[in-house]
Amino acid sequence: MIDQLFSREFAGMPGSDSQSLIPNVNILEAGSGYTIEVAAPGLKKEDFIVQLEKNRLVISARQKQDKEEAPSAARYLKKEFSYQSFSRQFSLPETVNKDAIKASYDNGVLKVELPKAEKTENAVKSISIA
Repeated sequence: MIDQLFSREFAGMPGSDSQSLIPNVNILEAGSGYTIEVAAPGLKKEDFIVQLEKNRLVISARQKQDKEEAPSAARYLKKEFSYQSFSRQFSLPETVNKDAIKASYDNGVLKVELPKAEKTENAVKSISIA
């Protein structure tokens, strides 16, 4: 029950800020590969780090948080803009061609293209006998 308190299902409950900490993702599969879309508006492509660690894809972002002052004749009554860091990890299937992964960022969405490797099931491979 304690684990459920910290799970993703409860992140969107009223009074919870945790949904803003982890961006939402879409994962698509097409015949030629997979696409991971990360909703991250307000960031720049320089804020992202996309790394491959063994069989895991790690997407993270860190944005420097500047102290934002209200104009001299105004004061904030409520301030909800928040720029934070995050990290998401995805286990990759064996079918991904790890050498051909590409990423792009446009209109607040980071897209990571994961092409499938060529099938080699029917290929004949000779094995030498020692």
